[in-house]
Amino acid sequence: MAVFTPVAFDDAAALVRRLGLGALLDLKGIVSGIENTNYFATTERGEFVLTLFERLGFEQLPFYLHLMKHLAQHAIPVPEPQADERGEILHALAGKPAAVVNRLRGANQLAPSTRHCEQVGAMLARMHLAGRSYERHQPNLRGLAWWIDTVPVVKPYLTAAQADLIESELEFQKLLAASPAYAALPRGPIHADLFRDNVMFEGDRLTGFFDFYFAGVDTWLFDIAVCLNDWCVDLDSGRLDEDRAQAFMAAYDREREITHDEFRLMPALLRAGAFRFWLSRLWDLHLPRDAQMLKAHDPGHFERILRHRVAEPWHYSR
Repeated sequence: MAVFTPVAFDDAAALVRRLGLGALLDLKGIVSGIENTNYFATTERGEFVLTLFERLGFEQLPFYLHLMKHLAQHAIPVPEPQADERGEILHALAGKPAAVVNRLRGANQLAPSTRHCEQVGAMLARMHLAGRSYERHQPNLRGLAWWIDTVPVVKPYLTAAQADLIESELEFQKLLAASPAYAALPRGPIHADLFRDNVMFEGDRLTGFFDFYFAGVDTWLFDIAVCLNDWCVDLDSGRLDEDRAQAFMAAYDREREITHDEFRLMPALLRAGAFRFWLSRLWDLHLPRDAQMLKAHDPGHFERILRHRVAEPWHYSR
């Protein structure tokens, strides 16, 4: 959510008028994030987020935007894309695909308690269940195929120890993906990036999930693993906090019962979740794009998490 593409105030104003949102009163670039250009847009109708998509094209974006519409219609608190008079929710601005969604109330909780983790776990399960009836299909574009393509690109920037880890983990994940147990995992649309800064709270009450632009059809367990590796982790060491992790999983399990295969493969998918974000952060750090406002994330954080998940496998205890 850095600003890669500057947007003129008048151009943004014309778009929000076309969407029936009234006059644009304020437009402010959002610093956090690394994928798309985002602005907070204040209009006569309220608070919205304007997104210009830097990597995703017009052919891919309907999956994400209509998924958000679908989830909103199934009582999942997510930003809802705004339509023009023809019902179109995908637009163009400054030569890029664009969308406008309502801005969720609340703020991020960057130091979550067990209570916060319980709410995220429960809502994630409800989101997975709601997604079962979503008819569009698109794979997780940052899944195994992307890992295979990207490892050779980042490997020249690594130390010998890091190169050994990234190669051995890729081989492990390839074998896992080819296994019958992995094929049996339940799957459907997942968020795939549900970090602390993609969830909003008012006090201790969860008010929404947002930033669905890494979503895709994949195993629900991968989505769970991504969350555990962020919401339930000790930031300094990379170890899972047992109380938060158990609270998250128990809340999820009450909404959608964890299967036998998910129990078995949870340690492996926790490794997959750490590997995916170590790899993407290496890529963003060593092959950066120009942006007016950009804050790169430290890849070392997920390297530490991956090493802990390999050395200390974690299982949920029901």
